[in-house]
Amino acid sequence: MLPLLAYQVVTQYNRLQGKPITVGLLATNTLIHLRPGFLRSVIPSIDDVWFNAYLILKYKDLKRFFLSPFYHVGDSHLAYNMISLLWKGIQLESSMGSTKFASMVGALLVMSQGITLLLVKSLLFFNYEKPYYHEYSVGFSGVLFAMKVVLGSQSESYTYVHGVRVPSSHAAWLELILIQIVSPGVSFLGHLGGILAGILFLRLKGMNLGSDPLAVLIRSVGRILSRPLGFFCRLNPFRHRRIFGGGTVGRRQTSVDTWRCRACTFDNSCLLPRCEMCGTDRQDRAMPSRRLSHRFDLTPEELRRRRLERFG
Repeated sequence: MLPLLAYQVVTQYNRLQGKPITVGLLATNTLIHLRPGFLRSVIPSIDDVWFNAYLILKYKDLKRFFLSPFYHVGDSHLAYNMISLLWKGIQLESSMGSTKFASMVGALLVMSQGITLLLVKSLLFFNYEKPYYHEYSVGFSGVLFAMKVVLGSQSESYTYVHGVRVPSSHAAWLELILIQIVSPGVSFLGHLGGILAGILFLRLKGMNLGSDPLAVLIRSVGRILSRPLGFFCRLNPFRHRRIFGGGTVGRRQTSVDTWRCRACTFDNSCLLPRCEMCGTDRQDRAMPSRRLSHRFDLTPEELRRRRLERFG
C-alpha cells in the first residue's frame, strides 16, 4: 500500500506544486505512521494517543484529542486516507489558497473531534448498549469527511461513490453508509462527527462573521517566518530565478513617463487614461485626469485594435 501511495504522490507531483499545506499534511501523517528511528523519541506511540472519550474526559488528556487524527492502524488505513487527502487537498487548496485552507483544516479537525466527543457523551444519557464511550479510534477520516462536505458544497454536479452516482452534496452521507456496511468495525461516530463538522463550518462561514481569526494568525506567522527564510534563500548561490508569478507585463523597467496597471501590472504611457493591455482605468493620482488630452480617451474598440496590432 505504501508504494501505491508513493505512486499517487508522484503522478500528482505537478499539481502538488504550490500546495504546501497538502504536502505538509501528507508528510506529517506518513512520518508519524512510519516513526523513523531519529523521531521515535519525539513522536508518541499510538497507544498513547488513541481517541477515547472516557480517557479524554476523565483525565483531560488533550493529547489524544489533537494527535489521534494523525495516527493510523496500518498501511492500508494510511494509504486510503492519504490518497483521499491528496485528491481533496489539491482541489480545496487551489480554490481557497494555502492560508484559508490551513485555517479550515485546523477548524475542521477541532470541530470534528469535539462533535464526536459530544455524540459519544450524549449516548450515555440514553443508556446505549454499544460501548462507544470506551471505544478506541485513530485516523484522519473525520477531517476527510468534513472536507468532502465542503468540497461537495462547491459543486452542483454529480459524483461517483464506490460506483454509485449521487449528487456531490450527498456523497459524504452515502460514503458513510457504504463504509459502515463494508467495514462495520470503523468508527461510525468519528465519521458522522466529521460530516456534521463540515456542515457546521459551512453554516458559520455563510453567516459572514468577519475575518477568520485562525486565518489571520496563520497569515501573520507566515509573514514573520518569510523574512528570515527569504534572507537565507537569497544567500543560496544555487537558487534559480523565478520564471512565473510576481513579475510585470510589458517593459522591463519603469520610468517617470509610465504608470503601472494594478490589475495586470502592464506599464502604460502616462498619456493613456486606461491600461492598453486589459482596459482597466488608471488608479494612480500622479497625473490628474484633467491634464490628459481628450484625444487619448480611447474607446474599447480602439484599445482592442491596438492590442491586436501589438500582441497579435
